[in-house]
Amino acid sequence: MALTLKSITETTTEQDLQTKLAIAAAFVRKHTIASIYHAGSGHPGGALSSADILACLFGAELNFWPSAIDDPARDRFVLSKGHAAPALYAVAAHYGFCDAKAALRLRKLNSPFQGHPHVLDLPWVETSTGSLGQGFSVALGMAMGLKLQNIPARVYTLLGDGELQEGEVWEAAMCAAHHGLDNLCVIIDYNKLQSDNRNAAIMRLEPLAAKWRAFDWGIAEIDGHDIPEILSTLRRAGVTQGRPSVIIAHTVKGKGVKYMENVPAWHGSVKLTREQAEEALQSLGAGRGEIKDLLDGC
Repeated sequence: MALTLKSITETTTEQDLQTKLAIAAAFVRKHTIASIYHAGSGHPGGALSSADILACLFGAELNFWPSAIDDPARDRFVLSKGHAAPALYAVAAHYGFCDAKAALRLRKLNSPFQGHPHVLDLPWVETSTGSLGQGFSVALGMAMGLKLQNIPARVYTLLGDGELQEGEVWEAAMCAAHHGLDNLCVIIDYNKLQSDNRNAAIMRLEPLAAKWRAFDWGIAEIDGHDIPEILSTLRRAGVTQGRPSVIIAHTVKGKGVKYMENVPAWHGSVKLTREQAEEALQSLGAGRGEIKDLLDGC
């Protein structure tokens, strides 16, 4: 149980750290587009909206890195919104948990990088996810188990806002507050769209902050694409005592790709043509050589 903080947080200035995290988020977005192009299917919208959050978690917050995947004192991360798996694979590749080129083999036969994360295929995945709301419940159990064993590790889980339409989420929220699980942090990727329409048109979530407050959670609302704000909020959540924390991160579905932004049809599962993939990568700042490497290198 002698884990030390990630070296990236100890050897860089705050500005350098933010620059590295922005680079990581850009990598996640470009890798996500490329892997979905190669797969011929996938969920780009929610993967792109969560890229900045994932970059901050893996690059600066989690005490979890490739040499510590079996250490009982590691922090745990659960991607409850399992359909955003391409972004998880990309951030893991960026931080050395897996090979970046291998992670482009999304949804391929015999590839471990399936459409939803699978705990038996990838040793750094804490649990399989995909069924809406269930990842949160597993994260809750992990946090409670760590408390019972007096292990000072934390558990983070990223939820899609559509998951909040599941009753299981609110049972878990009630349970976590009742047991004072201050080692649990929920981040909501609040892009306000789901597969068919806006959340508000299908099952509205507002007043969202008031609901979590009523369940006695510590609450913060942030811009989910503002890296300094994400970092500072995660740090505050890390020292909250006596109750769990929820971060409502306002995001844009399809963030960074103009023709995808705020368009429900790009939730998934969609097929990207070569032209669409090239346009998306250009929109994300990739040059001609990088585009060729990403789209022809798998």
